[in-house]
Amino acid sequence: MAAICGVGVDAVDVERFRQVLRRRPSLADRVFTAGELAYARGALDPAPRLAARFAAKEAALKVLGLGLGGAAWHELEVRHLPGGRPELAVRGRAAAAAAAQGVTRWHLSLTHTELVAVASVVAEVAEVAAGAAQEGR
Repeated sequence: MAAICGVGVDAVDVERFRQVLRRRPSLADRVFTAGELAYARGALDPAPRLAARFAAKEAALKVLGLGLGGAAWHELEVRHLPGGRPELAVRGRAAAAAAAQGVTRWHLSLTHTELVAVASVVAEVAEVAAGAAQEGR
């Protein structure tokens, strides 16, 4: 049995994000992995997909308590399982922070319209780790 150890939610204004990408085209390569860019560019309008991935990265940073700059953007990657379900892959400082908190699994939900992109991230710990953390409080 597992327990939830953190929840993060973030919303991004799609049009504002689109404008930022137009003004600073190099931002996309700094923030997104090659896989994320390829997925987003498969749509007629990649901005909503990129905005949702940006929201997922920010939500994950909130869960980890790292804030912006606490991990490199490429250390957090939104991938897709067969069937299309998104998953969050973490590495580097983000993975180290997750391990320190006992995170054993991530849950990710993304949604977007032409106006807004929203991501919800839930971090799970093993029940044993959750019980030990509560005893230490």
